[in-house]
Amino acid sequence: MAAFDTFRPLSGAALAGRRFSFANLLAAVAVWNDARMTRKALSRLTARELDDIGLSRADIDAVVANQFRR
Repeated sequence: MAAFDTFRPLSGAALAGRRFSFANLLAAVAVWNDARMTRKALSRLTARELDDIGLSRADIDAVVANQFRR
C-alpha cells in the first residue's frame, strides 16, 4: 500500500538548509504554484473589488509574499 504525504510547508524559507530531496522539490513547486495562483486571482479583481477587501493593485505582490512567509 502506498502512502502520500500532503503536507506542504508555508514558505520557501522552510526549505532552506534542508538536503535536496524529491519531496522538497515538490514542496517548493507547490509553494510557488500557490503564490502564482493567488497573484493571478487577485490580479483578475477589479479596482473596486480590491478596494472592498482593503487592497490596491500595488498591494498584490506584498500580499502574496507575506502570505507564504508565515
